[in-house]
Amino acid sequence: MIKKLASKFFKFYCHPDYWVDISGDLDEIYGYNVKTRKKYPQLRYFIQVLQLFRPSLMRPITENSIIHSNHTIMLKNYFNVAFRSLLKNRLYSFINIFGLAIGLAAFLMINHFVAFEKSYENHVADKENIYRVQLDVYQNGELVYKSSENYPGAGPAMLEDFPEVISSAKLYNMGSKNNVIITSENGEQNPQVLKHRRFLYAEAAFLPMFSVPMIQGDAATALEKPHTIVISESMAKKYFGNENPMGKLLRLEDDDFNNELCTVTGVFQDVPESTHLKFDVLISFNTLYTRDTDGSGWAKRRYGNGWRRKDFYTYVQLKPTADPKKLESQFPALVDKYNPENKERNRKDVLSLQPLKDIHLYSQLTDEAEVNGNGDGVFYISIIAYFILIIAWVNYINLSTARSFDRGREVGLRKVMGSYRSSLIAQFLVESLVINGLAMLLAFAIIFITGNLFHNLSGTPLSYVIWTQSWFWIMVAGVVLMGSLLSGIYPAFVISSFKPAQVLHGKLKTSSGGVALRKALVIFQFAMSVALIVGTATVFDQMEYMQSKDLGFDMEQTIVVERPPKQDTSREVRSNRVKSFKTGLKQRSEIISVAGSTLLPGKKLRFKTPIRTNLQSQDEALPLSIAGIDFDFAESMNMEVIAGRAFSEEMRDDLDSLVILTENSSRALGFEKPEDAIGKRIEIERFRWSPSVVGVIADYHQESLKEEKPKTLIYLSGSNSEYFMIKVNMDQSTQAIASIEEQWHRSFPGNPFHYFFLDEYFNSYYESERQFKDLFATFSILAIIVGCLGLFGLSSFTAIQRAREIAIRKVLGSSILNIIQLLSKEFLILVGSATLIVWPVSYYLMDQWLDNYPYRIDIGWTSFIYSGLVVLTVTAITISYQTLKSATANPVDALNHE
Repeated sequence: MIKKLASKFFKFYCHPDYWVDISGDLDEIYGYNVKTRKKYPQLRYFIQVLQLFRPSLMRPITENSIIHSNHTIMLKNYFNVAFRSLLKNRLYSFINIFGLAIGLAAFLMINHFVAFEKSYENHVADKENIYRVQLDVYQNGELVYKSSENYPGAGPAMLEDFPEVISSAKLYNMGSKNNVIITSENGEQNPQVLKHRRFLYAEAAFLPMFSVPMIQGDAATALEKPHTIVISESMAKKYFGNENPMGKLLRLEDDDFNNELCTVTGVFQDVPESTHLKFDVLISFNTLYTRDTDGSGWAKRRYGNGWRRKDFYTYVQLKPTADPKKLESQFPALVDKYNPENKERNRKDVLSLQPLKDIHLYSQLTDEAEVNGNGDGVFYISIIAYFILIIAWVNYINLSTARSFDRGREVGLRKVMGSYRSSLIAQFLVESLVINGLAMLLAFAIIFITGNLFHNLSGTPLSYVIWTQSWFWIMVAGVVLMGSLLSGIYPAFVISSFKPAQVLHGKLKTSSGGVALRKALVIFQFAMSVALIVGTATVFDQMEYMQSKDLGFDMEQTIVVERPPKQDTSREVRSNRVKSFKTGLKQRSEIISVAGSTLLPGKKLRFKTPIRTNLQSQDEALPLSIAGIDFDFAESMNMEVIAGRAFSEEMRDDLDSLVILTENSSRALGFEKPEDAIGKRIEIERFRWSPSVVGVIADYHQESLKEEKPKTLIYLSGSNSEYFMIKVNMDQSTQAIASIEEQWHRSFPGNPFHYFFLDEYFNSYYESERQFKDLFATFSILAIIVGCLGLFGLSSFTAIQRAREIAIRKVLGSSILNIIQLLSKEFLILVGSATLIVWPVSYYLMDQWLDNYPYRIDIGWTSFIYSGLVVLTVTAITISYQTLKSATANPVDALNHE
């Protein structure tokens, strides 16, 4: 038996240069050659071990039988042995490589998503020194709003007063405030007319500050003159095809009766997806000043250096040596200097600098140009990436230490043949490197196969690739090397420390070494799995709550159409056209109702003003949002009137003097009950208007549940409605859309038709939460799969090791159920312990996450019980195959094998 074992060892694990012939008489070996014994003293230990068994099987080993090799041959031998070991133990090799591959693929995909989210504004050359000026407005000591927009005079004042500011650029986001169409006017028979959202008025300094790459035109001068326009490359192709766009004419028209003919002075490359400020069209900011047709200078005051209107983005570029915090400390004096009226109105403006790189992930201000990302979500997803990777590495450590007995005999024979511990450690680290390397290659294959699915799940654009970036390959190499070291170092040191005599005597088999560590690692990885399940359940519950909670209005079956950009200057004509549009639609059977308003659910209310009752002083005025609706809005949107009444046609003669309050605004104005507000007069000093309250409606969510319900005063908008809310029969939605379009062109000729569904628009503000939910759930499932792969390997190896015990138990009368309980009990106890340990930690972490939402769920025990049941069930299923196989095996086979 010893001859067979030793021969197998040498032929399988050693390079041919190290093969030796083992047969003959031990006495001959021991006395054969004194020189050999002195040169290779380690042979004495090998001989002593073999002498314990069958010394007569040995024959002399000569000095020439042992051949030294250089380091290259040794390294080649390490890799050969590693691959032979993988092929010999195919099941455990598959579990190790596939588990690591899933972990690595998940890790790389998450880093792809995180890298994209953090890549915003990387295309801007001096991004570290560019800041957006944020404005926080307080009225009577109460925060009114935190805005991304500012006074037009803020940037020029900073540029003049602070030497640290080297450049300033302001923008007017007209695309979000008005309905805008731009028409090609170059004598075309059928000019191109396009509706624009990604459209800004921009100062000349904007293009150089934001490093906008120009295809044609000069970035420094393209926007200097009034009535000049620069467009994106894709927009140039839409308007002019293959013709040269330079010098061509484009006409802007909007629903504020603006009509401006501009000359194309530049074409820029399409802005990347990784920016918070997406635009296709820029018009010179100086064009705004030409709206002053009466010569009174109002346009310059409003758009130039004024401190009244607060709807302009302001970006400043600082010197590299500037201290932003020190500069911010001078802003209060700046506001007092240029806006001294604030103190008289008991108002306070707080300016601050917002780093350009922070806007996408960490800014949720009023009037953002785009729906921003979620910095906390990106952080939590990053944590999951490392969780999955650690779980995969833990699997490797578990399986390697569990197989220590099988490798122990190999180590024992290697040691008596002269292998140093350092070479054994190197051997096992090389094996770990091979497994991690193969796993990384398989991970790339998984990413390639599932790439499109991942892009759809995460919202990462296909145009964003990380394969061409050097940091990615450095990360890949680092993960492989670190994984090889972390997952291989412990097994290498443990297995290489075995004593040859104990190993070959079989004592290692009954040793308890490594068992405690394996149990701890199993508890650790399944504790993380339970935490991820609890987190996923909580995220799903919160998202379900946010999307199913009563919003205070009914947005289902609602199509939204914005008012036409081309408007007649006559109020009477506009009113008649709106009436014609609504009347025509109401006659259609597929249309349920039509209502107009200045508010769009899901969009922030832009305007707030101090309001008080006629019994309150000016100091007691509170900032309330103001919105307009028409007669049919409250009924059409199913808004609840809790006191008084809604607007109606019967009140037409008095409507200019009547308003409606939301419940929270009536309470803020000092009315204990909604009924107390009815008939009371409201003072709106800014408009010199004193209307009476005709009704109070229940609070509603103007925005998503990430924001508080607004305190709102509602007036009658009439023909000035900005949006038409059209309730349709969804069974006839296609016919309804066709009817709306037909009536639109009939009532508003010359205006392009566009529509969207209200629920889709409203839920778009949950996009970052949806991405977070989907990514969290997907990668949590992958983490559990990786953990289960390791558990399957451990249960399989445990069953093989205990085959003789199982056979004896069966012979003595144990049932199959007893055997299954025996093999399953230990794993189920470990997983159950992990569940109980991690529950309090999970509760604390998810409770902290939920505190970010003003409207949130209460964490119940359902999620925890559910997570425990899921993990225990998955564990039972994972180990059931091997346990059932072992329990039903013929005991004779196991005993014969032993």
